[in-house]
Amino acid sequence: MTSMKAVRIHAYGGPEVLHYEDAPLPFLKPDDLLIRVRAAAVNPVDWKIREGRLQGFLKHQLPLTLGWDVAGEVVEVGPEAAGFQIGDAVYARPDIERDGSYAQYIAVKASDAAHKPATLDYPHAAAVPLAALTAWQSLVDAAQLQAGQTVLIHAAAGGVGSFAVQLAKARGARVIATASAVNTGIVAELGADQFIDYTQTRFENVARDVDVVFDTVGGAVQQRSWQVLKPGGMLVSVVDPPLAATAAAHGVRSAFVFIQPSGAQLAAIAQLIDAGQMKPVIHTVLPLNEARQAQVISQGGHARGKLVLQVAD
Repeated sequence: MTSMKAVRIHAYGGPEVLHYEDAPLPFLKPDDLLIRVRAAAVNPVDWKIREGRLQGFLKHQLPLTLGWDVAGEVVEVGPEAAGFQIGDAVYARPDIERDGSYAQYIAVKASDAAHKPATLDYPHAAAVPLAALTAWQSLVDAAQLQAGQTVLIHAAAGGVGSFAVQLAKARGARVIATASAVNTGIVAELGADQFIDYTQTRFENVARDVDVVFDTVGGAVQQRSWQVLKPGGMLVSVVDPPLAATAAAHGVRSAFVFIQPSGAQLAAIAQLIDAGQMKPVIHTVLPLNEARQAQVISQGGHARGKLVLQVAD
């Protein structure tokens, strides 16, 4: 077999540049795994790349297969790839500079993959890596969130926000969550201690003395977030790099997180999932050839949880 089905772009632009087509099988580097994709998740970075917004930041060559969340089975192991064997069920957030997971097969660096959580099926496993790693690298690595601290999580019903709520609770923190009223139930179920319906209440009128703000929205929401932090607190954003001068003026710290792949962190996340402390929230599952529709939903900004593409049964 030399070809596979994939969803690729040959030019930057709107959803219409996504094409479900035949593509060559991925090239395997010595430290790679070849994964037969069972499911791939859709993330905002996918359509930002499709529109050409990250051209100056990422070194992509066209045609490009999109998608950087995957769950599937190992079908080939490179000679320098350690820790896996053919037949293993795995999940990963692959290197974003390489071809992605909207395809029947993907080549992934072995150190970027981990064994799939045993308690999840492939579509749910595919919904985990990028969003959960974003929450982990923001709350654990950057903010060093501790038990007893208070964290304000914006857009808590979204893909990243829903993992952030659960991870913060698993670490013993108190969680204040913003979302719209329709998502009250889901955010409460994830463990949030306090819910703010941002359509009715300005969060800065309610939240006080917060240790950490986790910003997944940016813009005006970030600007209004500085005032809720206690002295020495921290704002972590994954969308807009916060200005160090603004942080200093408020007597607080800031960080910007652009997620990096990590098989080791995915292994730790799988343990939390299998222990019942975290679970993915899925908005909908669509077949691979409807990737265009999935990106349109993602770009609408109101998906509750993750959008997943089913690639194989």
